[in-house]
Amino acid sequence: MPGTPIPDALLTELHRQLNHELGAAHSYTALAIWCFEQNLKGFARYFYKQSTEERKHAQRFIDHLLDRGAPAALSAIESPRTNFGSLVDLARHARDMEQANTRGINQAYEAALAAKDYPAQVMLQWFINEQVEEEAWTDEMVDRAEASSTPGGMQALDRHLDRYLADRGHEPDE
Repeated sequence: MPGTPIPDALLTELHRQLNHELGAAHSYTALAIWCFEQNLKGFARYFYKQSTEERKHAQRFIDHLLDRGAPAALSAIESPRTNFGSLVDLARHARDMEQANTRGINQAYEAALAAKDYPAQVMLQWFINEQVEEEAWTDEMVDRAEASSTPGGMQALDRHLDRYLADRGHEPDE
């Protein structure tokens, strides 16, 4: 077994957060589908991109665990929410998801601190920084969605998001 074993309490938290990341990927796919069904293709592309990011985040946890000789235990993932009354409702849900993810990362970090597990602390610091960006974006998304409550405003916002993603190299898969 490589390195120092991961203490049980921390291992439990890392497994919980790994599965939370996989659940977030599943939820973002559901958000993308809803947006696509509403003809909000820019938002659909964004949420598909987020789903891919969340799977990459889960892979970071898996790699960390396996590199340290620990199992990467997967658990059942709940069905995601799929019904939304509006884009504002969906944006608020995405923000709530990111806030919950921040709480989960912080909880795992607290366990790493308590265990004096420095490798896990370093790995989790990357996630802490990532969450600052994710929460800032979802706050902005909620603000923009609330400000564009008319159908024309939503479509303009959707086109803006589509162009934003294209400008940053996030082209849709062919």
